[in-house]
Parts: sequence; C-alpha cells; structure tokens
Amino acid sequence: MNANDGRRPGAGDLSDSQRIDWLRLIRSDNVGPSTFRQLINRFGGASAALEALPGLIAKARGVRAIKLASREDCEREFEALPRLGGCFIAMGESAYPPLLRAIDAPPPLIAVLGRLDVLQRPMVAIVGARNASAAGLSMAERLAIELASHDYAIVSGLARGVDRRAHEASLTTGTVAVLAGGFNHIYPAEHKPLAERICEQGALISEMPLTW
Repeated sequence: MNANDGRRPGAGDLSDSQRIDWLRLIRSDNVGPSTFRQLINRFGGASAALEALPGLIAKARGVRAIKLASREDCEREFEALPRLGGCFIAMGESAYPPLLRAIDAPPPLIAVLGRLDVLQRPMVAIVGARNASAAGLSMAERLAIELASHDYAIVSGLARGVDRRAHEASLTTGTVAVLAGGFNHIYPAEHKPLAERICEQGALISEMPLTW
C-alpha cells in the first residue's frame, strides 16, 4: 500500500513539525473538527493552541475537559504511517479531497494509503446493505461500471455487500474506501486483500488512529 503517484507535500503545505502538532491537537480528547477549527482560528495555529490549552483547561468550568494527546504517541503514529506506505494530508493542502473539504466539519487531518491523484477526481459514493439481495449487488456493480466509464471515482466504505461490490467493479478505474477505523485493523478482516487491491489504482482514507 503506497502513496505511489509521486505527489508529495509541496509549497504551502505543512512541515513535519506542524503536521505533528495538528495530529496531536485532533487526537486530544474532546477535540473534534469544529473545536479544532475554533482553536486554530483563535490562536493562529496548532502549536499556539497546544501551548494555550493547559491554561484554558485549568480555568474551565462546566465544560467537557480536554486531555491533550501525548506528543510521543503522536510522533510514533506519524512515523508509523510512512512505514505502511501512507501519508497524512491536512485540510487546506492541495492533495486534500476537494469534496471532503466542502462538508460542514471536514476532518483536519486524514491518513491516506494508495494513489493521491484519485482524490482529485470527481467522485460518486455507492453504499448500501451489508446483506444485500442479488439484484441489489448487480445494480451496485452496473452503476459503478457505468460511472467509472465517465471517469468518476467510486467511493464506498469497504463493508460487506453493496460496498464490496462497488469497490470490486471499479478496481481498475479508481475507487476510494473510507474506513471507520484505522489502517492496522481493516474491517471486516476478510476485506484486507480487497483493501490492498484498492490501493493499486485507488486509495484508502481514515481520520482515525492507526490502531483504532
């Protein structure tokens, strides 16, 4: 599983140190995408937010406590992802999927395995029942093949049933699997070979820790 299209961070992208700060902030307890954005806007960057948070936490009353993620844990995760062949992409960087950036609360940092170029293509999501009927699976396959013939990448969730059939029908044309967990625990486990094949012309995306 490799980010194998040669596109690496370019001008205007985060440095490794900034990327670790982003990772540490979003991995902190009770910091979701909306809180992350508020903190970045207030303090001007993840590093400044991390420095300010202990003081804010000490003064907090009646709100959910924020427990900062360990820098050591985040550095280990940051170093482990390239060993799998992947990379972290931050919101606002050129490689970040434009349609994902357009949602109300996009994940600030995503982990990607596979081809980065597929993330810039027009995409259509095909998702459905795990225990789908034969007719449902056939329809998912037909839709995926037809859309792929018009240069759409197919997005799904690597689940059993419709998701799997949509991915399989678009393996050679580009498909993206958005995972609920981390890359070290592909679910369901029998789809690990499928995940590896997806990375040849497509990509896996996760916003969760590798071991989640």
